[in-house]
Amino acid sequence: MSAEFGGRTGLWGRMSGWLRTSGPTETAGEGGREELLLAAAGAGLPLAPAAHPAPGYGCSCDRVGCPTPGRHPVSFAWQTQSTTDRAQIERWARHQPQANFITATGSTHDVLDVPLDAGRAALERLLDAGVDVGPVAVSDDGRLLFFTLTRGTPEDEDEWWPCELDCHPETMDEHPGLRWHCRGSYVLVPPARLPGDDGQSVHWLRGPEHPLPDPLTLLEILTDACARHADETPDHSAGAWPLHR
Repeated sequence: MSAEFGGRTGLWGRMSGWLRTSGPTETAGEGGREELLLAAAGAGLPLAPAAHPAPGYGCSCDRVGCPTPGRHPVSFAWQTQSTTDRAQIERWARHQPQANFITATGSTHDVLDVPLDAGRAALERLLDAGVDVGPVAVSDDGRLLFFTLTRGTPEDEDEWWPCELDCHPETMDEHPGLRWHCRGSYVLVPPARLPGDDGQSVHWLRGPEHPLPDPLTLLEILTDACARHADETPDHSAGAWPLHR
């Protein structure tokens, strides 16, 4: 289900070649699409239908000048609509053959979303250190998505851990470095098509068969890689790790 790299020899040669493609062959065809969606749901990722790209940089929704074409849920009730129910996902996938899907974060899982170059460096360090990295998706617009367990949704709201890295869909541009998608946010789940005519997509690098790790086991290396990335790209330096509160 995933593009996996068994040994350490030649890891980055194979990974670099894979990242230059538009995605793994499993995503081709509707059978592959449905299989991948069901695998994600089977791993506990709640899904809901999303819009899909229209020609050029358009969107299938009826909003004029949609700011996030092909990247947003179809329903405003996406948080309650999101489900892991196999039959429902099969119905959606078959009745909406062009639709992308989102996974709602913050109930069973979070997503640590980082720039591609920073994510590649961090992934190499994590694997070299023997850390159990979970599912990882590549977004061809330049992001790497690390899927983790959620940090929780406590009954007592006062116990909620506020974090300036929290990323909601409407604040993504404010977080060019590390974006922490938790409660109230979502990401596209593979396989998903991105806007444009160049065939970009969101696809698995490590599939959902990998157990979700605790986000704190990845956070230090990811934030360090984002800080290094910010030093190399000064225009985004302020977004790597917001320290002020």
